[in-house]
Amino acid sequence: MLAVEVSSPGGPEVLKIVERPRPEPGPKEVVIEVHAAGVNRPDCAQRQGTYPPPPGASDILGLEVSGRIVAIGKEVKRWKVGDFICALVNGGGYAEYVAVPEGQCLPIPDDMDLVQAAALPETFFTVWTNVFESAGLKNGESILIHGGSGGIGTTAIQLAHAFGAKVFTTVGKEESVAQCKELGANVVIEYKKEDFVTVIKDQTAGKGVDVILDMVGGEYFRRNLTCLSLKGRLVQIATIQGAAVELDLRVMMAKRLTLMGSTLRPRSSEEKTKIADSLLQRVWPLLNDGRLQPVIYKTFPLSQVKEAHELMESSAHTGKIVLLVKK
Repeated sequence: MLAVEVSSPGGPEVLKIVERPRPEPGPKEVVIEVHAAGVNRPDCAQRQGTYPPPPGASDILGLEVSGRIVAIGKEVKRWKVGDFICALVNGGGYAEYVAVPEGQCLPIPDDMDLVQAAALPETFFTVWTNVFESAGLKNGESILIHGGSGGIGTTAIQLAHAFGAKVFTTVGKEESVAQCKELGANVVIEYKKEDFVTVIKDQTAGKGVDVILDMVGGEYFRRNLTCLSLKGRLVQIATIQGAAVELDLRVMMAKRLTLMGSTLRPRSSEEKTKIADSLLQRVWPLLNDGRLQPVIYKTFPLSQVKEAHELMESSAHTGKIVLLVKK
């Protein structure tokens, strides 16, 4: 099969199309003929050498795919050959075939094509487990979502809005403001023009927000604590501006804050299966009736994976970038 290989850590130019052996399914795995694969920032980090795959995972990039099942392991019970699915994979998505544990697969939502479906797993798994299962965002609460125009951001805005939260988000470009409001954001802050701390204080009468979803880190950490309400929860899922921060414990104690963080990829298949089951029960009905939709900015053929990574790192997009694998 054809697959994308990282020849050595570096920029997008190190991505090479190579031939690799087609995977065989383990006892509880299915093999998917990949039609489309989502592009995510962790892929860029792995390419740069700063986010290595966990033990046992493929070194091929790609964390989410859609396609058709072409082989199943002897203990697989949920799926059969010929089923069309989307899946959160542990690696190997930038390839014509990928093996994945059966519990990490989900059906294609009604009236959704395979390109749209490929844009679902990574962001929906991430947002659901962090914002709703860990931070416990509830109807009537408020949330600040940093990076509202990205794949995570556009998903988080829609989900938070759908479950009754008031949504604040930050964006870096003016053209993203209207798009984020259409997705359900109540207040969109252009962080290059406005201080998000000041806006949050003004918009909440000094109370702050209940939950913050942050992938920036660095100097945002201190400002995030200022924006949190009493018993507020900060969820850290990436550190684009740096991982080393200073914490004034008195702020945390006075507000009774909860600080949490997580990564998705190293979790066990059992954990990911539980998240998938929860998504199927709570979120897939909203996708099936059209209340939620993946936001796709641009697609590229697999042969243009370098250009896809260049776009991802430019942050010029709103929503998801998807590779078209099957011709």
